[in-house]
Amino acid sequence: MKRLSILAVMLMMLPTLSFAKDHTYKGQVMDSACAKAGNHDAGYKMTGTNTPKDCTLACLKAGSKLMLYNSARKTAYVLDDQSKAEEFAGQKVKVEGTLDHSTNTIHVNKIEGAS
Repeated sequence: MKRLSILAVMLMMLPTLSFAKDHTYKGQVMDSACAKAGNHDAGYKMTGTNTPKDCTLACLKAGSKLMLYNSARKTAYVLDDQSKAEEFAGQKVKVEGTLDHSTNTIHVNKIEGAS
């Protein structure tokens, strides 16, 4: 009887569980410093660069992490696959993956250019 009660409680909780599923996120691949500022203005001055790609790569070499920044929503997410993201430094992209809300990290399955 006790087992049956436990099973019943577990079955009632099942619909409330959240299963991770892939979503598509849009934005620009930026370094963490510029993503937090929402632009490359300070990065251009600090790195002596003048394009988003060059700024992002220079900041990456200086220790920043690559992030996806969505200017419309003013949100930034860490990208877990830094090597895949580096190919798109400074570019607008679509990222397919799963967001880990506790770390604000997108577990990247696919990145492609976007307009």
